Amino acid sequence: MSNIVRFGVSLEKELLQRFDECIKEKKYTNRSEAIRDLIRDDLVEKEWQEGKEVTGSITIVYNHHKRELTNLLINIQHDYHDTILSTQHIHMDHDNCLEIIVVKGKPKEIEALYGKLKSAKGVKHGGFSMTTTGVAII
Repeated sequence: MSNIVRFGVSLEKELLQRFDECIKEKKYTNRSEAIRDLIRDDLVEKEWQEGKEVTGSITIVYNHHKRELTNLLINIQHDYHDTILSTQHIHMDHDNCLEIIVVKGKPKEIEALYGKLKSAKGVKHGGFSMTTTGVAII
């Protein structure tokens, strides 16, 4: 027997039309897939709020010619060696580098690491994407 449960949802017609437009733009094959993703996104957010072990990625763009910046970024990362799973360093052009840092740990530690990296003088831009370890998500 299947673990799939069917249920009904009542929505205003205009809201459903707007939802259908969104799922079409995002290339979902049906409403069920879109709703599943919305629920999973909410569950991942809850994991972060509850301080459970989570994963994510931090990206930073910086000019590697900026005096002492590279050393500072490396030192910050070494302070969080238990949280960082891997890093990828990409030379974007003669001056600019992109680093992608994959992290796993408690949300407060990851957020502190991101804050230190992003606020380092000379970092041009930083981004952060949170996700789950997948343990509690179906």
